[in-house]
Amino acid sequence: MSVQGKPNILWICTDHQRYDTLGCYGNTFVNTPNLDRLASTGVQFNYAYSQSPVCSPSRASFLTGRYPRTTRCRQNGQVIPRDEKLITKIFADSGYNCGLSGKLHLAPANSSVCRTTEQRIDDGYSVFNWSIHPMDFNSPEHGWANNEYHVWLRRNKQVYNPIPYNGSRQVSIGMPEEFHQTTWCTDRAIDFIQANAIHRNPWFFSINIFDPHHPFDPPAEYLERYTDRLNGIPLPNYVPGELDNKSVYQRLEHANGGYNRQKEFIYDSMSDNDHRLVRAAFWAMIDLIDHQVGRLLNELEQCGELDNTIIIFTSDHGEMLGDHGVYLKGPHFYDCCVRVPLIISWKNHITANVKSDALVELTDIAPALLEAAALPPEPGMQGKSLWPLLCGKAPLNYHRDDIYSEFLHAMPWHTDPKAYMTMLRDSQYKIISDHLHDSGELYDLLNDPNETHNLWDDPSYNAARFRMLKRLCDRIALTCDPLPPRLANF
Repeated sequence: MSVQGKPNILWICTDHQRYDTLGCYGNTFVNTPNLDRLASTGVQFNYAYSQSPVCSPSRASFLTGRYPRTTRCRQNGQVIPRDEKLITKIFADSGYNCGLSGKLHLAPANSSVCRTTEQRIDDGYSVFNWSIHPMDFNSPEHGWANNEYHVWLRRNKQVYNPIPYNGSRQVSIGMPEEFHQTTWCTDRAIDFIQANAIHRNPWFFSINIFDPHHPFDPPAEYLERYTDRLNGIPLPNYVPGELDNKSVYQRLEHANGGYNRQKEFIYDSMSDNDHRLVRAAFWAMIDLIDHQVGRLLNELEQCGELDNTIIIFTSDHGEMLGDHGVYLKGPHFYDCCVRVPLIISWKNHITANVKSDALVELTDIAPALLEAAALPPEPGMQGKSLWPLLCGKAPLNYHRDDIYSEFLHAMPWHTDPKAYMTMLRDSQYKIISDHLHDSGELYDLLNDPNETHNLWDDPSYNAARFRMLKRLCDRIALTCDPLPPRLANF
Protein backbone atom coordinates (compact mmCIF):
# COMPACT_ATOMS: atom_id res chain seq x y z
CA MET A 1 0.00 0.00 0.00
CA SER A 2 1.34 3.44 -0.91
CA VAL A 3 2.13 5.65 2.06
CA GLN A 4 -0.81 7.96 1.43
CA GLY A 5 -3.18 4.99 1.35
CA LYS A 6 -4.34 5.80 -2.19
CA PRO A 7 -4.53 3.35 -5.10
CA ASN A 8 -2.20 3.62 -8.04
CA ILE A 9 -3.86 3.92 -11.45
CA LEU A 10 -2.65 2.33 -14.67
CA TRP A 11 -4.79 3.44 -17.62
CA ILE A 12 -4.00 1.51 -20.81
CA CYS A 13 -5.60 3.08 -23.88
CA THR A 14 -5.14 1.72 -27.38
CA ASP A 15 -6.13 3.50 -30.60
CA HIS A 16 -8.86 2.35 -33.02
CA GLN A 17 -9.58 -0.89 -31.13
CA ARG A 18 -13.15 -2.05 -31.58
CA TYR A 19 -14.94 -4.06 -28.91
CA ASP A 20 -14.93 -7.49 -30.63
CA THR A 21 -11.15 -7.99 -30.63
CA LEU A 22 -10.39 -9.91 -27.43
CA GLY A 23 -10.92 -13.51 -26.46
CA CYS A 24 -12.99 -12.46 -23.45
CA TYR A 25 -15.32 -10.61 -25.86
CA GLY A 26 -15.86 -13.78 -27.88
CA ASN A 27 -13.18 -13.49 -30.58
CA THR A 28 -11.88 -17.02 -31.16
CA PHE A 29 -9.07 -15.98 -33.54
CA VAL A 30 -7.01 -13.61 -31.40
CA ASN A 31 -4.46 -14.70 -28.80
CA THR A 32 -5.15 -12.45 -25.79
CA PRO A 33 -4.58 -14.51 -22.61
CA ASN A 34 -3.33 -11.56 -20.55
CA LEU A 35 -6.27 -9.27 -21.23
CA ASP A 36 -8.60 -12.22 -20.74
CA ARG A 37 -6.92 -12.78 -17.37
CA LEU A 38 -7.32 -9.11 -16.51
CA ALA A 39 -11.03 -9.38 -17.29
CA SER A 40 -11.28 -12.35 -14.93
CA THR A 41 -10.00 -10.17 -12.08
CA GLY A 42 -12.45 -7.30 -12.59
CA VAL A 43 -15.49 -6.06 -14.49
CA GLN A 44 -15.75 -6.43 -18.26
CA PHE A 45 -18.18 -3.97 -19.85
CA ASN A 46 -19.83 -5.36 -22.96
CA TYR A 47 -21.52 -2.10 -24.02
CA ALA A 48 -19.00 0.69 -23.49
CA TYR A 49 -19.12 3.58 -25.98
CA SER A 50 -16.82 6.44 -26.90
CA GLN A 51 -18.28 9.91 -27.26
CA SER A 52 -16.71 10.43 -30.69
CA PRO A 53 -15.50 8.09 -33.45
CA VAL A 54 -12.38 10.29 -33.81
CA CYS A 55 -9.24 10.52 -31.64
CA SER A 56 -8.92 14.05 -30.20
CA PRO A 57 -12.61 14.62 -29.33
CA SER A 58 -12.83 11.20 -27.71
CA ARG A 59 -9.62 11.59 -25.71
CA ALA A 60 -10.52 15.08 -24.53
CA SER A 61 -13.88 13.70 -23.44
CA PHE A 62 -12.77 10.72 -21.37
CA LEU A 63 -9.79 12.55 -19.85
CA THR A 64 -12.10 15.27 -18.52
CA GLY A 65 -15.33 13.32 -18.01
CA ARG A 66 -17.02 15.88 -20.29
CA TYR A 67 -18.57 15.73 -23.75
CA PRO A 68 -16.65 16.86 -26.86
CA ARG A 69 -18.92 19.86 -27.43
CA THR A 70 -18.35 20.85 -23.79
CA THR A 71 -14.56 20.54 -23.83
CA ARG A 72 -14.52 22.54 -27.08
CA CYS A 73 -12.05 20.01 -28.44
CA ARG A 74 -14.58 18.76 -30.99
CA GLN A 75 -12.20 18.15 -33.87
CA ASN A 76 -8.86 16.61 -34.67
CA GLY A 77 -6.52 19.58 -35.10
CA GLN A 78 -8.02 21.75 -32.36
CA VAL A 79 -6.18 22.65 -29.15
CA ILE A 80 -8.00 21.73 -25.95
CA PRO A 81 -8.62 25.02 -24.08
CA ARG A 82 -6.32 25.76 -21.15
CA ASP A 83 -9.18 26.00 -18.66
CA GLU A 84 -10.12 22.35 -19.19
CA LYS A 85 -9.02 20.12 -16.30
CA LEU A 86 -7.77 16.61 -17.06
CA ILE A 87 -8.25 13.80 -14.57
CA THR A 88 -4.44 13.56 -14.37
CA LYS A 89 -4.19 17.19 -13.28
CA ILE A 90 -6.70 16.57 -10.50
CA PHE A 91 -4.70 13.57 -9.27
CA ALA A 92 -1.39 15.45 -9.56
CA ASP A 93 -2.82 18.24 -7.41
CA SER A 94 -3.78 15.66 -4.79
CA GLY A 95 -0.22 14.33 -4.53
CA TYR A 96 0.02 11.72 -7.27
CA ASN A 97 3.02 11.38 -9.58
CA CYS A 98 1.57 11.26 -13.10
CA GLY A 99 3.24 9.99 -16.25
CA LEU A 100 2.49 9.18 -19.87
CA SER A 101 3.95 7.18 -22.73
CA GLY A 102 2.70 7.33 -26.32
CA LYS A 103 -0.12 9.54 -27.56
CA LEU A 104 -1.91 12.37 -25.86
CA HIS A 105 -3.43 14.05 -28.94
CA LEU A 106 -5.33 16.90 -27.33
CA ALA A 107 -3.80 19.38 -29.76
CA PRO A 108 -2.57 19.43 -33.38
CA ALA A 109 0.18 16.92 -33.96
CA ASN A 110 1.05 17.78 -37.55
CA SER A 111 4.57 19.02 -38.14
CA SER A 112 3.27 22.03 -40.08
CA VAL A 113 1.88 23.24 -36.74
CA CYS A 114 4.23 21.73 -34.15
CA ARG A 115 7.85 20.91 -34.80
CA THR A 116 8.52 19.52 -31.32
CA THR A 117 5.58 18.06 -29.39
CA GLU A 118 1.91 18.89 -29.35
CA GLN A 119 0.91 21.98 -27.40
CA ARG A 120 0.16 21.07 -23.78
CA ILE A 121 -2.07 22.57 -21.14
CA ASP A 122 -1.34 22.05 -17.43
CA ASP A 123 -2.11 18.35 -17.75
CA GLY A 124 -0.49 17.08 -14.54
CA TYR A 125 2.06 14.83 -16.26
CA SER A 126 5.51 15.15 -14.68
CA VAL A 127 6.83 12.37 -16.94
CA PHE A 128 5.91 12.83 -20.61
CA ASN A 129 7.34 10.21 -22.99
CA TRP A 130 5.56 11.48 -26.08
CA SER A 131 5.19 9.53 -29.32
CA ILE A 132 2.17 10.50 -31.37
CA HIS A 133 2.88 8.09 -34.24
CA PRO A 134 5.45 5.41 -35.13
CA MET A 135 5.91 6.86 -38.63
CA ASP A 136 9.41 7.67 -39.91
CA PHE A 137 11.03 10.48 -37.93
CA ASN A 138 12.40 12.13 -41.07
CA SER A 139 9.23 12.09 -43.15
CA PRO A 140 8.19 15.60 -44.26
CA GLU A 141 4.66 15.25 -42.89
CA HIS A 142 5.39 13.61 -39.55
CA GLY A 143 8.87 14.85 -38.60
CA TRP A 144 8.39 15.72 -34.92
CA ALA A 145 11.67 16.61 -33.27
CA ASN A 146 10.61 15.32 -29.85
CA ASN A 147 8.96 12.05 -30.86
CA GLU A 148 10.83 10.12 -28.18
CA TYR A 149 10.22 6.76 -29.82
CA HIS A 150 12.24 7.87 -32.84
CA VAL A 151 14.99 9.30 -30.67
CA TRP A 152 15.16 5.86 -29.05
CA LEU A 153 15.14 4.11 -32.45
CA ARG A 154 18.08 6.19 -33.66
CA ARG A 155 19.95 5.49 -30.46
CA ASN A 156 19.47 1.78 -31.18
CA LYS A 157 20.44 2.20 -34.85
CA GLN A 158 16.94 1.29 -36.04
CA VAL A 159 14.73 2.84 -38.73
CA TYR A 160 10.96 2.56 -38.96
CA ASN A 161 10.54 1.11 -42.45
CA PRO A 162 7.51 -1.17 -42.96
CA ILE A 163 7.79 -3.60 -45.88
CA PRO A 164 4.66 -4.63 -47.87
CA TYR A 165 3.62 -8.16 -47.02
CA ASN A 166 3.71 -10.37 -50.13
CA GLY A 167 3.01 -7.37 -52.35
CA SER A 168 -0.06 -6.31 -50.35
CA ARG A 169 -1.19 -2.69 -50.74
CA GLN A 170 -2.92 -2.70 -47.35
CA VAL A 171 -0.66 -4.71 -44.98
CA SER A 172 3.03 -4.37 -44.19
CA ILE A 173 5.54 -6.07 -41.94
CA GLY A 174 6.43 -3.56 -39.26
CA MET A 175 9.14 -3.29 -36.64
CA PRO A 176 10.10 -6.47 -34.77
CA GLU A 177 8.60 -6.70 -31.31
CA GLU A 178 11.82 -5.62 -29.61
CA PHE A 179 11.77 -2.26 -31.40
CA HIS A 180 8.02 -1.80 -31.85
CA GLN A 181 6.32 1.34 -30.56
CA THR A 182 3.93 -0.81 -28.50
CA THR A 183 6.93 -2.33 -26.73
CA TRP A 184 8.60 1.08 -26.31
CA CYS A 185 5.45 2.50 -24.66
CA THR A 186 5.37 -0.49 -22.32
CA ASP A 187 9.06 -0.15 -21.47
CA ARG A 188 8.52 3.48 -20.43
CA ALA A 189 5.58 2.45 -18.25
CA ILE A 190 7.68 -0.25 -16.57
CA ASP A 191 10.47 2.27 -15.91
CA PHE A 192 7.90 4.54 -14.26
CA ILE A 193 6.39 1.75 -12.14
CA GLN A 194 9.80 0.63 -10.92
CA ALA A 195 10.91 4.16 -10.03
CA ASN A 196 7.77 4.88 -8.04
CA ALA A 197 7.70 1.49 -6.32
CA ILE A 198 11.06 2.32 -4.73
CA HIS A 199 9.70 5.51 -3.16
CA ARG A 200 6.16 4.20 -2.56
CA ASN A 201 4.62 7.20 -4.25
CA PRO A 202 0.99 6.95 -5.33
CA TRP A 203 1.04 7.22 -9.11
CA PHE A 204 -1.15 7.54 -12.19
CA PHE A 205 0.28 6.38 -15.51
CA SER A 206 -1.35 6.69 -18.96
CA ILE A 207 0.03 4.26 -21.53
CA ASN A 208 -1.37 5.35 -24.88
CA ILE A 209 -0.36 2.77 -27.47
CA PHE A 210 -0.75 3.79 -31.12
CA ASP A 211 -1.82 0.33 -32.35
CA PRO A 212 -4.02 -1.13 -33.74
CA HIS A 213 -4.43 2.16 -35.66
CA HIS A 214 -3.52 1.89 -39.34
CA PRO A 215 -1.07 1.45 -41.04
CA PHE A 216 -1.67 -2.25 -40.54
CA ASP A 217 1.93 -3.30 -39.88
CA PRO A 218 2.41 -5.90 -37.13
CA PRO A 219 5.72 -7.67 -36.53
CA ALA A 220 6.24 -10.63 -38.86
CA GLU A 221 6.13 -13.18 -36.04
CA TYR A 222 2.67 -12.00 -35.00
CA LEU A 223 1.20 -11.90 -38.50
CA GLU A 224 2.47 -15.40 -39.23
CA ARG A 225 -0.03 -16.85 -36.74
CA TYR A 226 -2.79 -15.94 -39.18
CA THR A 227 -1.37 -16.23 -42.68
CA ASP A 228 -1.71 -20.01 -42.92
CA ARG A 229 -5.40 -19.85 -42.00
CA LEU A 230 -6.62 -16.76 -43.83
CA ASN A 231 -9.47 -18.65 -45.49
CA GLY A 232 -11.03 -19.23 -42.08
CA ILE A 233 -11.16 -15.52 -41.25
CA PRO A 234 -14.65 -14.04 -41.83
CA LEU A 235 -15.16 -11.37 -44.45
CA PRO A 236 -16.38 -7.92 -43.37
CA ASN A 237 -20.00 -7.45 -42.33
CA TYR A 238 -21.27 -5.92 -45.57
CA VAL A 239 -24.35 -6.53 -47.68
CA PRO A 240 -24.06 -5.05 -51.21
CA GLY A 241 -26.65 -2.31 -51.64
CA GLU A 242 -27.02 -1.59 -47.93
CA LEU A 243 -25.50 1.89 -48.35
CA ASP A 244 -28.15 3.04 -50.83
CA ASN A 245 -30.25 4.67 -48.09
CA LYS A 246 -27.44 5.49 -45.67
CA SER A 247 -25.32 8.60 -45.25
CA VAL A 248 -23.59 10.30 -48.16
CA TYR A 249 -20.31 10.02 -46.22
CA GLN A 250 -20.49 6.24 -46.17
CA ARG A 251 -21.17 6.09 -49.89
CA LEU A 252 -18.27 8.46 -50.62
CA GLU A 253 -15.83 6.52 -48.43
CA HIS A 254 -16.97 3.20 -49.84
CA ALA A 255 -16.23 4.50 -53.35
CA ASN A 256 -13.07 6.50 -52.57
CA GLY A 257 -11.16 4.46 -49.99
CA GLY A 258 -11.87 5.84 -46.54
CA TYR A 259 -11.86 9.32 -45.08
CA ASN A 260 -8.62 10.46 -46.72
CA ARG A 261 -9.21 8.70 -50.06
CA GLN A 262 -6.60 5.97 -49.76
CA LYS A 263 -7.09 4.07 -53.01
CA GLU A 264 -5.82 0.85 -51.52
CA PHE A 265 -8.91 0.79 -49.26
CA ILE A 266 -11.53 1.16 -51.99
CA TYR A 267 -13.71 -1.72 -50.89
CA ASP A 268 -14.76 -3.09 -54.27
CA SER A 269 -11.18 -3.08 -55.56
CA MET A 270 -10.05 -5.37 -52.74
CA SER A 271 -10.12 -9.15 -53.03
CA ASP A 272 -11.48 -11.49 -50.38
CA ASN A 273 -7.86 -12.27 -49.50
CA ASP A 274 -7.14 -8.53 -49.06
CA HIS A 275 -10.08 -8.14 -46.68
CA ARG A 276 -9.04 -11.16 -44.64
CA LEU A 277 -5.39 -10.11 -44.53
CA VAL A 278 -6.25 -6.65 -43.15
CA ARG A 279 -8.32 -8.26 -40.43
CA ALA A 280 -5.48 -10.67 -39.64
CA ALA A 281 -2.98 -7.79 -39.37
CA PHE A 282 -5.36 -5.87 -37.10
CA TRP A 283 -5.71 -8.86 -34.80
CA ALA A 284 -1.95 -9.49 -34.88
CA MET A 285 -1.35 -5.94 -33.61
CA ILE A 286 -3.75 -6.65 -30.76
CA ASP A 287 -1.94 -9.90 -29.93
CA LEU A 288 1.24 -7.83 -29.53
CA ILE A 289 -0.61 -5.40 -27.25
CA ASP A 290 -1.77 -8.33 -25.15
CA HIS A 291 1.76 -9.64 -24.74
CA GLN A 292 2.92 -6.22 -23.55
CA VAL A 293 -0.01 -6.00 -21.11
CA GLY A 294 1.24 -9.30 -19.70
CA ARG A 295 4.62 -7.67 -19.06
CA LEU A 296 2.90 -4.82 -17.23
CA LEU A 297 0.89 -7.18 -15.03
CA ASN A 298 4.01 -9.20 -14.22
CA GLU A 299 5.92 -6.04 -13.29
CA LEU A 300 3.14 -4.85 -10.99
CA GLU A 301 3.16 -8.24 -9.26
CA GLN A 302 6.95 -8.30 -8.89
CA CYS A 303 6.94 -4.76 -7.47
CA GLY A 304 4.24 -5.67 -4.96
CA GLU A 305 1.89 -3.05 -6.48
CA LEU A 306 -0.68 -5.25 -8.20
CA ASP A 307 -3.06 -5.38 -5.24
CA ASN A 308 -3.03 -1.60 -4.90
CA THR A 309 -3.39 -0.62 -8.56
CA ILE A 310 -6.58 0.16 -10.44
CA ILE A 311 -6.07 -1.09 -14.00
CA ILE A 312 -8.19 0.22 -16.87
CA PHE A 313 -8.02 -1.15 -20.39
CA THR A 314 -9.95 0.57 -23.16
CA SER A 315 -9.61 2.36 -26.52
CA ASP A 316 -10.50 5.80 -27.83
CA HIS A 317 -12.83 4.48 -30.57
CA GLY A 318 -13.15 1.62 -33.03
CA GLU A 319 -12.31 0.82 -36.66
CA MET A 320 -14.69 0.06 -39.54
CA LEU A 321 -12.37 -2.69 -40.83
CA GLY A 322 -14.41 -3.09 -44.00
CA ASP A 323 -17.74 -3.53 -42.23
CA HIS A 324 -20.56 -1.87 -44.17
CA GLY A 325 -18.14 -1.50 -47.07
CA VAL A 326 -15.94 1.13 -45.40
CA TYR A 327 -12.46 1.13 -43.87
CA LEU A 328 -10.80 3.26 -41.17
CA LYS A 329 -12.97 5.85 -39.34
CA GLY A 330 -15.18 8.86 -39.96
CA PRO A 331 -18.67 10.21 -39.23
CA HIS A 332 -19.94 6.68 -38.60
CA PHE A 333 -21.65 5.39 -35.48
CA TYR A 334 -21.83 1.68 -36.06
CA ASP A 335 -20.85 -0.39 -33.04
CA CYS A 336 -17.58 -1.27 -34.77
CA CYS A 337 -16.69 2.44 -34.72
CA VAL A 338 -17.85 3.67 -31.29
CA ARG A 339 -18.17 0.55 -29.11
CA VAL A 340 -14.90 -0.32 -27.41
CA PRO A 341 -13.50 -2.80 -24.90
CA LEU A 342 -13.56 -1.63 -21.30
CA ILE A 343 -12.09 -3.68 -18.46
CA ILE A 344 -11.54 -2.29 -14.96
CA SER A 345 -9.79 -4.26 -12.23
CA TRP A 346 -8.62 -3.62 -8.65
CA LYS A 347 -7.99 -6.70 -6.55
CA ASN A 348 -10.16 -7.02 -3.43
CA HIS A 349 -11.97 -3.75 -4.20
CA ILE A 350 -13.72 -4.27 -7.52
CA THR A 351 -16.00 -7.23 -8.15
CA ALA A 352 -14.02 -9.96 -9.94
CA ASN A 353 -14.82 -12.06 -12.99
CA VAL A 354 -18.12 -10.47 -13.95
CA LYS A 355 -19.46 -9.13 -17.24
CA SER A 356 -21.77 -6.16 -17.31
CA ASP A 357 -24.32 -5.53 -20.06
CA ALA A 358 -24.98 -2.01 -18.78
CA LEU A 359 -24.81 0.88 -21.23
CA VAL A 360 -21.78 2.95 -20.21
CA GLU A 361 -19.86 5.87 -21.68
CA LEU A 362 -16.14 6.57 -21.49
CA THR A 363 -17.10 9.85 -19.76
CA ASP A 364 -18.01 7.66 -16.77
CA ILE A 365 -14.41 6.56 -16.06
CA ALA A 366 -12.97 9.83 -14.69
CA PRO A 367 -15.63 10.39 -11.99
CA ALA A 368 -15.29 6.72 -11.01
CA LEU A 369 -11.56 7.18 -10.42
CA LEU A 370 -12.18 10.18 -8.19
CA GLU A 371 -14.66 8.20 -6.14
CA ALA A 372 -12.34 5.18 -5.92
CA ALA A 373 -9.53 7.39 -4.60
CA ALA A 374 -11.86 9.20 -2.16
CA LEU A 375 -11.28 12.52 -3.93
CA PRO A 376 -14.06 15.11 -4.13
CA PRO A 377 -16.21 15.22 -7.27
CA GLU A 378 -15.22 17.72 -9.96
CA PRO A 379 -18.11 20.14 -10.69
CA GLY A 380 -17.39 20.29 -14.43
CA MET A 381 -17.60 16.55 -14.99
CA GLN A 382 -20.66 15.24 -16.83
CA GLY A 383 -19.99 11.50 -16.65
CA LYS A 384 -21.85 9.21 -14.26
CA SER A 385 -19.46 7.41 -11.91
CA LEU A 386 -19.09 3.67 -12.47
CA TRP A 387 -17.78 3.13 -8.94
CA PRO A 388 -21.03 1.88 -7.33
CA LEU A 389 -21.40 -0.70 -10.10
CA LEU A 390 -17.73 -1.71 -9.90
CA CYS A 391 -17.82 -2.43 -6.17
CA GLY A 392 -21.21 -4.15 -6.12
CA LYS A 393 -23.27 -1.29 -4.67
CA ALA A 394 -25.37 -0.76 -7.82
CA PRO A 395 -27.00 -3.15 -10.29
CA LEU A 396 -24.46 -4.88 -12.51
CA ASN A 397 -26.44 -4.57 -15.74
CA TYR A 398 -27.87 -1.06 -15.50
CA HIS A 399 -26.04 2.26 -15.52
CA ARG A 400 -27.60 4.56 -18.15
CA ASP A 401 -30.80 4.69 -20.16
CA ASP A 402 -28.94 5.69 -23.31
CA ILE A 403 -25.59 6.55 -24.88
CA TYR A 404 -24.65 9.79 -26.66
CA SER A 405 -21.89 10.31 -29.23
CA GLU A 406 -21.14 13.07 -31.76
CA PHE A 407 -19.14 14.04 -34.84
CA LEU A 408 -19.10 17.82 -35.33
CA HIS A 409 -16.94 18.42 -38.42
CA ALA A 410 -14.36 16.41 -36.50
CA MET A 411 -12.01 15.69 -39.41
CA PRO A 412 -10.85 18.06 -42.17
CA TRP A 413 -11.45 15.57 -44.97
CA HIS A 414 -15.22 15.70 -44.56
CA THR A 415 -15.74 19.14 -46.10
CA ASP A 416 -17.78 18.47 -49.23
CA PRO A 417 -20.23 18.08 -47.63
CA LYS A 418 -19.28 18.83 -44.01
CA ALA A 419 -20.38 16.28 -41.44
CA TYR A 420 -22.33 17.30 -38.36
CA MET A 421 -23.89 14.19 -36.87
CA THR A 422 -25.05 12.96 -33.48
CA MET A 423 -26.00 9.51 -32.23
CA LEU A 424 -28.11 8.08 -29.42
CA ARG A 425 -28.71 4.42 -28.59
CA ASP A 426 -30.80 2.77 -25.93
CA SER A 427 -31.44 -0.88 -25.16
CA GLN A 428 -33.23 -1.46 -28.50
CA TYR A 429 -32.67 1.35 -31.00
CA LYS A 430 -29.83 3.43 -32.36
CA ILE A 431 -30.53 6.73 -34.12
CA ILE A 432 -28.08 8.94 -36.02
CA SER A 433 -29.11 12.42 -37.14
CA ASP A 434 -27.35 14.09 -40.06
CA HIS A 435 -27.79 17.75 -39.16
CA LEU A 436 -26.95 19.15 -42.60
CA HIS A 437 -29.14 16.81 -44.62
CA ASP A 438 -32.73 15.64 -44.37
CA SER A 439 -31.60 12.14 -43.57
CA GLY A 440 -30.40 9.86 -40.84
CA GLU A 441 -30.16 6.27 -39.69
CA LEU A 442 -32.32 4.16 -37.40
CA TYR A 443 -31.50 0.60 -36.40
CA ASP A 444 -33.54 -1.91 -34.45
CA LEU A 445 -30.65 -3.56 -32.62
CA LEU A 446 -32.74 -6.43 -31.28
CA ASN A 447 -33.82 -7.55 -34.74
CA ASP A 448 -30.83 -6.24 -36.72
CA PRO A 449 -27.72 -6.41 -34.50
CA ASN A 450 -25.46 -6.11 -37.57
CA GLU A 451 -26.93 -2.65 -38.31
CA THR A 452 -27.57 -3.50 -41.95
CA HIS A 453 -31.11 -2.19 -42.47
CA ASN A 454 -31.66 1.55 -42.11
CA LEU A 455 -35.24 2.08 -40.91
CA TRP A 456 -35.19 5.89 -41.02
CA ASP A 457 -37.76 6.06 -43.85
CA ASP A 458 -39.72 2.97 -42.86
CA PRO A 459 -43.25 4.19 -41.96
CA SER A 460 -43.80 1.29 -39.58
CA TYR A 461 -40.98 2.74 -37.42
CA ASN A 462 -42.20 6.35 -37.42
CA ALA A 463 -43.16 6.22 -33.74
CA ALA A 464 -39.77 4.79 -32.76
CA ARG A 465 -37.95 7.39 -34.86
CA PHE A 466 -39.91 10.25 -33.29
CA ARG A 467 -39.30 8.94 -29.77
CA MET A 468 -35.58 8.48 -30.39
CA LEU A 469 -35.22 11.92 -32.03
CA LYS A 470 -36.87 13.48 -28.97
CA ARG A 471 -34.44 11.66 -26.68
CA LEU A 472 -31.52 12.70 -28.87
CA CYS A 473 -32.62 16.34 -28.65
CA ASP A 474 -32.82 15.99 -24.88
CA ARG A 475 -29.29 14.59 -24.67
CA ILE A 476 -27.92 17.39 -26.86
CA ALA A 477 -29.48 19.90 -24.47
CA LEU A 478 -28.13 18.06 -21.44
CA THR A 479 -24.56 18.13 -22.76
CA CYS A 480 -24.39 21.89 -22.17
CA ASP A 481 -21.49 22.88 -19.94
CA PRO A 482 -22.34 22.81 -16.19
CA LEU A 483 -19.63 25.46 -15.71
CA PRO A 484 -19.40 28.11 -14.47
CA PRO A 485 -21.42 27.07 -11.43
CA ARG A 486 -24.44 29.03 -10.28
CA LEU A 487 -23.43 31.20 -7.32
CA ALA A 488 -26.81 32.62 -6.29
CA ASN A 489 -30.50 32.15 -6.97
CA PHE A 490 -30.90 35.43 -8.88
